[in-house]
Amino acid sequence: MFEFLDRADAGRRLGQRLAGLRGRDVVVLGLPRGGVPVAFEVAKALDAPLDVIMVRKLGVPFQPEVAMGAIGEGGARVLDERVLSLARVTEEDLAAVEKNERQVLEDRTARYRQGRPPTDLRGRTAVVVDDGIATGSTARVACHIARQLGAARVVLAVPVAPARAIPSLKEADDVVCLATPRNFQAVGYYFYDFSATEDDEVVRLLNDAERRLRLIRETAAQEGILQGEGAEEEVEIPAGAVRLPGNLYRPPGCEGMVIFAHGSGSSRHSPRNRFVASVLHDAGLGTLLIDLLTPAEEVDRSNVFDIALLARRLGSATRWVESRQDGWRGRIGYFGASTGAGAALWAAAELDANIAAVVSRGGRPDLAGARLAAVRAPTLLIVGGADPQVLALNREAQSLMRATTRLEIVPGATHLFEEPGTLARAAELAAGWFSQYLLPSREANVAREVQR
Repeated sequence: MFEFLDRADAGRRLGQRLAGLRGRDVVVLGLPRGGVPVAFEVAKALDAPLDVIMVRKLGVPFQPEVAMGAIGEGGARVLDERVLSLARVTEEDLAAVEKNERQVLEDRTARYRQGRPPTDLRGRTAVVVDDGIATGSTARVACHIARQLGAARVVLAVPVAPARAIPSLKEADDVVCLATPRNFQAVGYYFYDFSATEDDEVVRLLNDAERRLRLIRETAAQEGILQGEGAEEEVEIPAGAVRLPGNLYRPPGCEGMVIFAHGSGSSRHSPRNRFVASVLHDAGLGTLLIDLLTPAEEVDRSNVFDIALLARRLGSATRWVESRQDGWRGRIGYFGASTGAGAALWAAAELDANIAAVVSRGGRPDLAGARLAAVRAPTLLIVGGADPQVLALNREAQSLMRATTRLEIVPGATHLFEEPGTLARAAELAAGWFSQYLLPSREANVAREVQR
C-alpha cells in the first residue's frame, strides 16, 4: 500500500506536521540524495533555510546494501556493533570501506555546496530530514553531526520508519514520522514514485531554496522598515572604565526585556543561551546578551567568581537599558546560568533594583549568599535532575529566599542541559515565567482567568 505519491508529496505533508516550528530559528537539513527533495518542501513550508547534512552509509563489504554504520562531516562515525559482529568485518575491511565512502562524501560536499559555507547551526533548531528510515544508523549519525555543529535542538523528520526503530533514535530531541508500520518493508515500498534522486537535482533544489529564502528576507526587510519590526543589534555598554559588548533585541511594542548573565567560561555567543533567547523572542520578549567581563579580565579566573563585580556590571547594563529606551516603561528580568545566576540574584537584591523576575538555569544561587533574603523579584530555579550537587545548593538557596520562588527539576538533565529535549524544556519554563511577570497584558489575562 502506497502512503505517498513521491518525495515532494511526503515533504509537503511533513511540512504541515512541523508547522509549529514556523517563525522559529530553524535550519532544515536534507540527507542527500533522497532526503533533499523531502527537505526542500519542509523548508518551503517553514520559510527556513535549506542545507545538506553530509552522511554516508558504511555497507558490509560483501553485501553493501546492509549498513554496518555511517560517517559524516567532521570525522563523525556511528557503528552498528551487532552487524559488525555477525558479518565478521575486520578492522582492515572497515577502514577500506570508510576510506572510499569518505572520499565520496568529500566530493559530493564540494559539488552540492558549490563554494557556499555550511549553514551556521549554533544555538538553532536543526530539522534533519530523510526520505525514510530502515535501520536508523544514517539518521543517528546525522543528528549527532548536527549536535556537534552547535544545534541547540535537533528534530528528526521522516515520512516513514519501522515502529521498532523510533524508540532507538535517542540522538534527536524529537522524532516526527508520518507512518510507522509494524510489518515494515523497504522505504520505497511506501512511495508510488521512488525513482532515484540525482546529484543535479540536489544542486538545483539547494539553489532554488537559497533564491527563495533571499526573496523572503528581502521582502521581510522591506516590511520591517515600514512596520518598525525588531532586529538584533550589536551594542557597547559603559561600565566604569570598561565597555561591555552585547547583542540587543527589542521587538515592536516591547513590554519586557530579559538581560542574560552568563556563567563561567561562557559568553554572549553561547549556543545554549542564544537558543533560550530565541524562545523568549517567540514569546514577545526583548533580550540583551552581554559579556560581563572583558577578554583581558577573563584570563584571571578569580574574576569569573567575583560575584560582586559581575553584579555591578549587570546593574550598569540594567541602567543602560532603562536610560536608552526613550521613556520606555517596560519591565526588566534577569536570566542567569551557572555563576551568572549568583550575580543576577545579587544585583536583584540591591535596594534600587527594579527587577520584575529572575530565572536561574543550572545556576549557583548560593553564590549570592546573605543577599538571597533581600531579593524581591519572583524567582524560578531550573535545575537538572541528574545534577545532584547543584540541585542541593538550589534547594538550600530556596529555603533562604523570601520572594516568590519556585524550583523546577528537568528530569535527566545534567548541569549543561546537553541531553535531548532538556534545554528546550528549560527554555519553555523560562519563557512562561518571564511572560507572567514581565508582560502586563499576559499578567492581566492570568488575573482574568483566576477571577473566572
